Parts: sequence; C-alpha cells; structure tokens
Amino acid sequence: MNAAEIAAEIPKLSPVERREIARLIFDLEEDRRTLDDCDQAAAENFRMLDRMEAADAATKPR
Repeated sequence: MNAAEIAAEIPKLSPVERREIARLIFDLEEDRRTLDDCDQAAAENFRMLDRMEAADAATKPR
C-alpha cells in the first residue's frame, strides 16, 4: 500500500482509530517528545473547542 492509498483510507477511520494511527506514527519518529507535546497541546485545544461549542449550543434558542 502506498502513501496515497493510506491517506485515502484515513477519513474512513473513527476518531479513536485515527488517534491510534497518529500515536503509532509518533512512536516511529525521532522527535517523539516534540510530537507528544504537540499532540497534548492539540488535545487540550480540541477539549477547549468542545467546551466552547457546548457553551455556544446551550445559549442558542432551539
């Protein structure tokens, strides 16, 4: 399987599966610590966005 075929399959994965694939790739990289820091920062930002979206949804009339 080549990179283009792999990339085409990624959107079909669940968020959990994509996260696991990302972790596997990060583990292979020499700069794992940097990638781990970036992953943690991204996860924190996604949690913040989730909270903001939830707060926004709670204030909108239905």
